[in-house]
Amino acid sequence: MRLILHYLKKYKLLVFINVISVFGFALVELGIPTIIAEMIDQGVLRSDENYLIQMGLVILLISIIGVSMTILLGFCCAKISTNITRDIRNDIFEKAQKFTAHEFNQFGISSMITRTNNDAFQIQMFVNVLLRTALMTPVMFIFSFIMTARASLPLSGIIAATIPFIILGVFAVAKFSKPISENQQTSLDELNRISRENLSGIRVIRAFDNDAYEQNRFEGTNEKFTGYSKKLFKLMSLTQPVFFLLMNIAGLCIFWVAAHLIADGSLQVGQLVAFLDYLFHAMFSIMLFCTVFMMYPRAEVSAKRIEEVFDVDPLIKSKSETKEAKNETTIRFDHVTFVYPDGEEAVLKDISFEAKKGETIAFIGSTGSGKSTLINLIPRFYDVSKGTIYIDGIDIRDYDVKELRSKLGVIPQKAFLFSGSIKENICFGKEDASDEEIIHAARVAQAYDFIMEKEHGFDEEISEGATNVSGGQKQRLSIARAIIRKPEIYIFDDSFSALDFKTDAVLRHELKKETKEAIVMVVAQRISSIMDADKIVVLNEGNIVGMGTHKELLKNCEIYHEIALSQLSEEELAHE
Repeated sequence: MRLILHYLKKYKLLVFINVISVFGFALVELGIPTIIAEMIDQGVLRSDENYLIQMGLVILLISIIGVSMTILLGFCCAKISTNITRDIRNDIFEKAQKFTAHEFNQFGISSMITRTNNDAFQIQMFVNVLLRTALMTPVMFIFSFIMTARASLPLSGIIAATIPFIILGVFAVAKFSKPISENQQTSLDELNRISRENLSGIRVIRAFDNDAYEQNRFEGTNEKFTGYSKKLFKLMSLTQPVFFLLMNIAGLCIFWVAAHLIADGSLQVGQLVAFLDYLFHAMFSIMLFCTVFMMYPRAEVSAKRIEEVFDVDPLIKSKSETKEAKNETTIRFDHVTFVYPDGEEAVLKDISFEAKKGETIAFIGSTGSGKSTLINLIPRFYDVSKGTIYIDGIDIRDYDVKELRSKLGVIPQKAFLFSGSIKENICFGKEDASDEEIIHAARVAQAYDFIMEKEHGFDEEISEGATNVSGGQKQRLSIARAIIRKPEIYIFDDSFSALDFKTDAVLRHELKKETKEAIVMVVAQRISSIMDADKIVVLNEGNIVGMGTHKELLKNCEIYHEIALSQLSEEELAHE
């Protein structure tokens, strides 16, 4: 409820109108039975036609008011509940933008999707019912009970006797449904995860002919989710028959007692008709209140899961004010050590080096040596455990994260393109880029030719998952996306691996012209692509084991020499 109340505060006017509508609706619903009772006792029994016509017109007017209040109530409920759901989803998405990989690993991407969509929808359904019934139920029940007591005190005692049984049933349902709802939402997370993995990895599944295994895995999880859903629906479906059974038993008792009261002359027929209408409203109000209580456990589970997202404090925090930076573009690692948040051993140990404007610094080493991890520390995807990284003389932790990343052009190891046109993907690096800038970036990235071969050129749509472009084309579009923003520091995380040697060589030649006033940091597997770097850093098991130019490392670094032997011919090594 804390989460819902927090968002309800934003819509005080609509909530106020909702309250007015509830009172208006209750006044109409309870007023009509009173008038009908008067029409029967004063008009029908006395054959007063004029009185019946007058009261009929009054009922018509009240009915029009009632319809208006009902429409207004429905509008307010729908407006508030949908707006709250929209706000929750926006806030979850905004919060997720601040998450590091550690927070995403904590929840899981599939669970985040479920919390954003399904859990928010459960809140929407609950709020809609809550706004309709939370105030209406007590208002209708209290006034209905007062009217029944006025009509006949003995008959109202029968209603009072049934209420404790209904309330006990509601609390029992709420108690048993909560753990089932928790398990249901957890199994839905798992179902979404398997679906996502299956659709994303469909080629691998087919290549290894594991369709049957994946089908069984999905069916097992789906069966589990179905089982929890069945339990929940069975539990909920029992409530309505039990409720109507109690209502019918109460009705039989009322008719039996009423027959004796009418025979004694202490109860009139009109009063009985009104009483039955009041009874219906009183019991129906209780049933609606039961619906709220039955929905509450599931909504509570969803609200708790959403609050878990909001309560997480991201590891990476942004400073609102940044110190004044030097004019020169520099980056310096000062005795940097890094341990993953959920790890035990250091992945990087005592890393120190410096790069200045116009320099190209490359990183090479065996798989798992820490190259990509080192690169990921610069945009603060993670924060260092010890030591400091300086950009333009300022600790990167003292930067506003947005300002820090605006200085960078990052081309990740795994090229990722968004659904949309090629132009939109390139402009992701600079939203207001001109056509000339887009074309220039594509030419430098060696993407222009294959783009123009497409039927729609730059307006060609990239399919979901970028399945309609090759790996090399994805890398070149990713490089164009970084080039167009003209950053101070370019970070290439093994971003040329899918390119052929000719395209690689041409692209690097064009990049040199583009990056003369910037720092270029390159993670590479091929020595041939980093031989011309101003400085090469050789990593092994998180340690710097060599640093220098290509020629210097061939002489002084055994590990670099071994890598060179595995990639270069003897003639090439002799020439070096």
